[in-house]
Amino acid sequence: MTGVVLSIKPKYVKESLIGVKQYEFRKQIFKNKSATPVFIYSSFPQKKIVASFRAGKIVKGHPDYLWEKFRDVSGMSEREFFEYFSDRDTGYAIRIDDLEPFTEPVDPHAMFERFVAPQSFCYVEYSVGVMNC
Repeated sequence: MTGVVLSIKPKYVKESLIGVKQYEFRKQIFKNKSATPVFIYSSFPQKKIVASFRAGKIVKGHPDYLWEKFRDVSGMSEREFFEYFSDRDTGYAIRIDDLEPFTEPVDPHAMFERFVAPQSFCYVEYSVGVMNC
């Protein structure tokens, strides 16, 4: 089964886990929209997979449009948002549906053979523990 691993800063992981951040913003999007689940890799300093979710509606648009539409559920300040998209005319907002925090964070090396933290995202064949970045 194909899933996706998203690398997310711990600050934004926390906002997602408490329900403030209901959309994940990306400069690039994974092409396989049916890939599920989406695993949340909390980047440095935690470096663990902490939750999974189902990608809901994905909205593509100019950062100005995405901010207007999703600012109240972004879990980000306006400055953080526009700094992230500073070099882009297009971005993506991924609805975080059915979020399932893990009771214990998982060492990704125990879950996936030859794990490498993704810059943005990686596909995983999680039933066999293989990453494809």
